[in-house]
Amino acid sequence: MMSRTFSAALLCFMIIASVASAKEAVILLHGLARTDKSMAKMAAALEAEGFTVLNVDYPSREATVEALANKVIPAALADPKLKDAERLHFVTHSLGGILVRQYLKTEHPTNLGRVVMLGPPNQGSEVVDRIGDWRAFSAINGPAGKQLGTGPDSVPNQLGPVDFELGVIAGDRSINWINSLMIPGPDDGKVSVERTKVAGMKAHLILHATHPYLMKNARAIRETINFLRHGQFTR
Repeated sequence: MMSRTFSAALLCFMIIASVASAKEAVILLHGLARTDKSMAKMAAALEAEGFTVLNVDYPSREATVEALANKVIPAALADPKLKDAERLHFVTHSLGGILVRQYLKTEHPTNLGRVVMLGPPNQGSEVVDRIGDWRAFSAINGPAGKQLGTGPDSVPNQLGPVDFELGVIAGDRSINWINSLMIPGPDDGKVSVERTKVAGMKAHLILHATHPYLMKNARAIRETINFLRHGQFTR
């Protein structure tokens, strides 16, 4: 009898947890020169946890940070899939985090929850300082890519501190040794660990992962879910 009672209670708890999670939604924003497919593994993991997920695909190489933020994020917020969300979170990779900072600088959804950024160039990247003016760089990365330098006038460094609940996950493993030669200190092949940080963030975690695969890293996915649920990483 007690076993049946326990099983019924557990089932009830699972149903309640599922309903609670369903009221929480997550917008995923991929990085520069990537597509929504790069965030597919993250999306599947979040959906398995009961979150409503909108995995946004956007033309990251076709416009400036400002133009992308003002077009992509409002369109995502207006998606019918999110209309019943009581809390709305963001999970981003690389450039996606800068788009969120750009948008949230002036606009805040009333149901804004937490934000997790994976490998964000929150203080820019020395790689852009060195080769941002090259024709090949512009062809691959477009207008937004050229805005991600480390100078005081770069877009990330003009946005100021964040005023939302943010967790940042940085990688310290590189498979691009040429880029890493341009970056002082530990880096993920695109951004230094130090430059992923931003004033006002709540938590910062370093994983032994590379920039291109950070959003697919199993530990990064688990930590992302933990931060969305509890506002902290596990260590």
